[in-house]
Amino acid sequence: MGAETSGGPATAAQRIEVAGVCDAVVRWARTVPSVVAVGLAGSWARDAARADSDVDVVVLTDDVPAFVEGDGWVVPALGEAAPIVRTQQWGVLTERRVRLASGLEVELGFISRVWAVEPVDAGTLRVVTDGFRVLHDPHGVLARLVAVILDESESESESESAPPGGG
Repeated sequence: MGAETSGGPATAAQRIEVAGVCDAVVRWARTVPSVVAVGLAGSWARDAARADSDVDVVVLTDDVPAFVEGDGWVVPALGEAAPIVRTQQWGVLTERRVRLASGLEVELGFISRVWAVEPVDAGTLRVVTDGFRVLHDPHGVLARLVAVILDESESESESESAPPGGG
């Protein structure tokens, strides 16, 4: 968040603000046909956010350029005018970082639905296992991804704890 915040635990007011941001993004996503699904990633998804944590939102879309090349989506998606303070490419995901009037930074990562399809790449695996919550998923795309990753993680855990020789 802004420089005025500390690295201590997120406050109740911040939790309320982030819940409002997530609700606004979901309401917006329901109205945009090219948005396939939305998820919350990182510290807010795993309930470990600090006062200076940003909000990481993953937006699966069939039209990434519409959100990367313009900013007309900001007000409808977040419920307020806010400047885009950074655009950065992270592999196949394009981050559009927005700073709200409160100082809260919201990172919206726009990516094709291919991100959620098997085989799961290392970056996708890291994002999901580091904390991920499905917010909007009318076609079950993210739910399937999370299930596949959790099944793989459980299988690996079980094989690591099995006695030598297969049990």
